[in-house]
Amino acid sequence: MLESFNAWAETLRFACEVQNVVSLRLLRMAQGGPQAAAEAELMIAEKIAAFADVEAAIAQALSAGEGFMVAAERGYAPLRQCVGANSSRLARAMA
Repeated sequence: MLESFNAWAETLRFACEVQNVVSLRLLRMAQGGPQAAAEAELMIAEKIAAFADVEAAIAQALSAGEGFMVAAERGYAPLRQCVGANSSRLARAMA
């Protein structure tokens, strides 16, 4: 039961952090100027890199004989890291 609650809590935490990153990025882009263009380019480049990392982590886990849930957790790790880094970076930039 506690494991289910922890998974739910982590899902909620991640969803809130993602929403925060989206909001900060939109705010930064709405300000215009060279920072807005740089943020848009960075956003696209990061998404491509993050999903490539996710695909590699999942493929590696599955090829090692890990189960589906382990592969999903390994695939989630690069996204969690990328979102966390963006959240910190954008919060510092907007302060």
